[in-house]
Parts: sequence; structure tokens; C-alpha cells
Amino acid sequence: MAKNFTILVGTVGQGIIRSEDAGENWQRAGINSGLHSDALVRTVVNHPQNPHKVFAGTEKGLYKSSNAGKDWELVDSILTNNCVWSLAIDKSDPGTMYAGTGTPDPSSIFRSSDGGKTWEERPVEVAKECPAVGVPRVTGIAIDPDNRQDIWVGFEVDGVRRSTNGGDTWEKVATSIPNLDVHNVAVSSGPPKTVVVVVNNDVYTSEDGGQEWEAVGIKNVFPMTYPRGILVKPDDPQTIFITIGDTTPGSTGAIMRSTDTGKTWSSLPLPVQPNTAMWVVNTQPFDSQLMFAGSRYGYLYRSDDGGESWGKVWREFSEISSVTWIPE
Repeated sequence: MAKNFTILVGTVGQGIIRSEDAGENWQRAGINSGLHSDALVRTVVNHPQNPHKVFAGTEKGLYKSSNAGKDWELVDSILTNNCVWSLAIDKSDPGTMYAGTGTPDPSSIFRSSDGGKTWEERPVEVAKECPAVGVPRVTGIAIDPDNRQDIWVGFEVDGVRRSTNGGDTWEKVATSIPNLDVHNVAVSSGPPKTVVVVVNNDVYTSEDGGQEWEAVGIKNVFPMTYPRGILVKPDDPQTIFITIGDTTPGSTGAIMRSTDTGKTWSSLPLPVQPNTAMWVVNTQPFDSQLMFAGSRYGYLYRSDDGGESWGKVWREFSEISSVTWIPE
């Protein structure tokens, strides 16, 4: 397991909080590092082959760092002045990236073919307004690990879109799922190959490419009924983690794990009860034993054994949107 690494915590209103000594000390990335003051960071993603290269989606557009989040620069592109909620990088061809925008700006899907330097908007129909959040936003982008042309996107609150040609065209899918309030999407190579759609009151899985969907029925399976984040374990795609809470922001939360692509689930013990719904969970493909998970209002947990056990990091944060770690 990595011993020397940098942790980046994306927050809504405090920018990115960074530790370069595995969580002992923390510093906020501010205007002296190139990130605008009090940034609303919605997502942080690093390059799969060059992890020190990091992208952050904010309410002012897309930022890029080449040194593990120490310094940042705004990417001058069509994304500038759009709120970037979600990012995904094609692991088999990292030059291909996808970005999703939304609240308070129009919701859409963008694609880059040159590693994030330039972007083009893709043709996708999205509701201009929706219940609960007003303008929809992209809350999840999943690239099929076995077929990079197959991309799934979740919208809050406007359902699921799918492209089978690398983002050239999109169609509305998963229409049999009654809840349009999509919180996240993921694709596991399994076996069996499984698409997972997380909505605000259940989790749906499909093993036939989205033709048929089966509800987990979390009211009877999970200890709480508000799911949010999702992670397919990179070295074991049958293992899926989902973060949950009692509501949003809620007063408590938990981390759920399935080892059979979503058929059965167990709740993972946390040493300190979360102060709000658990929001995000993440790891890295080069060492998936080291994991981090965050509650909505700033508790950060760390696992050194692939999620079997967790400890709480001493530092507490403002609203957590995302977390990642980068090896030395």
C-alpha cells in the first residue's frame, strides 16, 4: 500500500483542501495557487496514466493541475463560465474526456479529444427545468470498461442518457426506471457485465445492456434509503460500494458494499457515526486497498484494506463533493 501520497478533497465553497503527507497536515488551494477564491468544486478527477495530472470541475469551468493539485490553471474553453458537475476520462485512451454541466447553467454533455485542451458540446436533449433542483445537472458519467464507445450519463433530475458511438449521439434510456432523480451511474465488467443507476430512493441494475432493470429495493435491504455515491472496485469489478444517508444533507450515513455486482449488500462499520449522509467514495486503480469516503458535511474516512475497516481522518471539512488521492 502507498505510504507517501497526496489527498485532494473537493469542497463546495472552500475550493480544494490538500494534504501532501497522507493526511497529517492540510492546506487550502487558494488564489496563490491559481484556483479562484471560495471555489464551488463539484468534481476532482486525475489522469489514469499520469495521476499527478488532475482536473477539477467548478462553477467557473474546468481547472487543470500538473503537479498533484499544488498549482492550478483555468482551461480556456467552451466550458469556461459553465458549472462543471461531472468528469470522466477514458482509461484506454486518456485523450478522450467527457464533462457534464448544469445548475445554475444549462445542462449538457461535452467531449474532448485532446486531453482536455479543447471541448465540443454534444447533441443531447435535456429538460430546461426539473423538480427539486430547477436546472438539471449531470451527476454521473460512466464509460463501459470493455467498450469505450458505450457511455452512460445520469441527470439530476432528468433520467439517463446513453451513447453507443463515443458521444457522437445520445438517446434517453432506462425509461422503465420511474424515478428521474439520478444521483450516479456506473458500469461493472463483472461478470456479469452490470450497469448500475443510483436514484434518490433506490438502486437499479441491468445485466442486458439496459433492456431490463431490477430494483435493489433498498428500503428492505439498506439501513437508510438515500443513496448517493458509487464506486466499482478497480481490481475486483464484482465489488461495488455505495454511500447512503437518511436524507440530504441528513443526520447520519453509511457505506454499503456488494461483492456480487449488486445482488446482495452489507453495511460497512464506521468508527465514528457520520454527521450527515455519506456522499462520496473513491480509490485508485494502482492501489485499490487505499480508499477514502466523505460525508456531505465534512467527515473524511480512510481504509487501508480495501474497505474492510475504516478510520476517521482528524481534519473536518466544509461540504465535500469529491475526494481522490495521488501517489508520490
